[in-house]
Amino acid sequence: MSHSPAPERSPGTSRSTSATISPNILRYLALVADEYDVDLRPLLNEVGLDETVMRSAALRVSYRQGSAVIRRAVELTGDAHLGLRVGAAQHLTAWGLLGFAQMAADTLRDAIEAGVRFQNLSGAMVVWSAEEEAAGYVVRAELPDPALDPAVAVFLAEEAFASVVCLTRLSSGDEFAPQSVEFALHTPRDTRSFEELFRCPVRFGAVQNRMVFPAAWARRTMPGRDPVTFAAVMALLDEQLTSRRDQQELLEVLEVSIAQSLPDVPPFVEQARRHSSSERTLRRRLAESGTTYEAVVDGVRRERVEQLLRRPELTLRDVARQAGFSDGRALRRAVQRWHGVAPARLRGETTEQAGRAGI
Repeated sequence: MSHSPAPERSPGTSRSTSATISPNILRYLALVADEYDVDLRPLLNEVGLDETVMRSAALRVSYRQGSAVIRRAVELTGDAHLGLRVGAAQHLTAWGLLGFAQMAADTLRDAIEAGVRFQNLSGAMVVWSAEEEAAGYVVRAELPDPALDPAVAVFLAEEAFASVVCLTRLSSGDEFAPQSVEFALHTPRDTRSFEELFRCPVRFGAVQNRMVFPAAWARRTMPGRDPVTFAAVMALLDEQLTSRRDQQELLEVLEVSIAQSLPDVPPFVEQARRHSSSERTLRRRLAESGTTYEAVVDGVRRERVEQLLRRPELTLRDVARQAGFSDGRALRRAVQRWHGVAPARLRGETTEQAGRAGI
């Protein structure tokens, strides 16, 4: 259960697409893909996540790496609702200290609020919030980017609520069922898998991705309740979050600065000056975050291109100019490197995926 009253968009609760995350979802995605006889190892290797790296407890992957793997896994398995399967396969133990804290929490609500507070340590790829309402205890999952690839958006919404429900059953009782679940997705052709998993009314086409917990369940005492252990683990999580705050804030500030400047890109020396830093120090801080300035620029341009290609009124020359490429050839080379296809084909595939997903 990755995720108190609607949190501020801070490093603990926001989701910068250049930020690094725990690869928990990717680990379970690979396991589920095996059941479809789909080997994701070549794809993981392609984005720099070989088997040795994936076994590292300290591993952090970029949001873009995660999205690329998810997008391709959905294509390879042919399962438009792969997110449900991946969410249902998860265990609290995979979340390390956060999962342990949630098991030791006083009530289910306390466990959820611990997840919200430390969601950025759990590998969450959505932005979680929760609050008490007249209907019950409401948990929301917000997509990090409205222009997210449709197939990835569907996967993340489904995986988010499937994992919450299944982890609640594992930790609090198999008889748990939400009061209701709402998805900001179009109604799929077959809703049986949703009804079987959630065991409650499921509505599509909603304004938000929203799950309502019955009030009695939110107040329910956790079977593993241990106040001393809970307090100790929460203190350790606070330390971890503090150590990552500066890194993520730096990435977010750089990302916004670059995005606002496109089609021009601020020189690195200018970014160092804005951060009252030497170039050497800024490069070191980026390296500690697992990235480089060039990679952040590349990621921002990639997102801008993907957004612009969804606008049919723009020519490829327009897309290249607005994303800061020197000409159409430079745009083609970049899209080929990112997606393995030409810009025109990517535009067609994006339109087709949006149609299939009903987005």
